Amino acid sequence: MDFYFSKTLKCTVDEGVEKITLLLKEEGFGIITQINIQQTLKEKIGVDFREYRILGACNPYFAHEVLNTEDKIGLFLPCNIIVQDKGEGDCEIAAINPKSTISSIGNPTLTDMSCKVTEIMGKVIRMLT
Repeated sequence: MDFYFSKTLKCTVDEGVEKITLLLKEEGFGIITQINIQQTLKEKIGVDFREYRILGACNPYFAHEVLNTEDKIGLFLPCNIIVQDKGEGDCEIAAINPKSTISSIGNPTLTDMSCKVTEIMGKVIRMLT
């Protein structure tokens, strides 16, 4: 099982962030964190790097449910999504497959819940245009 879903589009990273944010919103998810890796690496160690963003997506209802089931699950939250420049006008958007990571915990209740989120993440990536 792959640990992510991805799709490559002809767009900028900013456009990719906008597209995935809107699709996630339709599914009840919001972006609660955004890390600009390009900017961070430049500021911290003076390295030039391609545009690369890490978005933290969260659905408060799912988060509440899993946190009540396993208090250490916060180590896996929020659901990470990357949006990166692949060159030549291509932008890759990839989302974590929660089922692949949560299954390592061995809690059947969490695995069942992660299947719902996995379905949504896969659907959102497939819907990108």
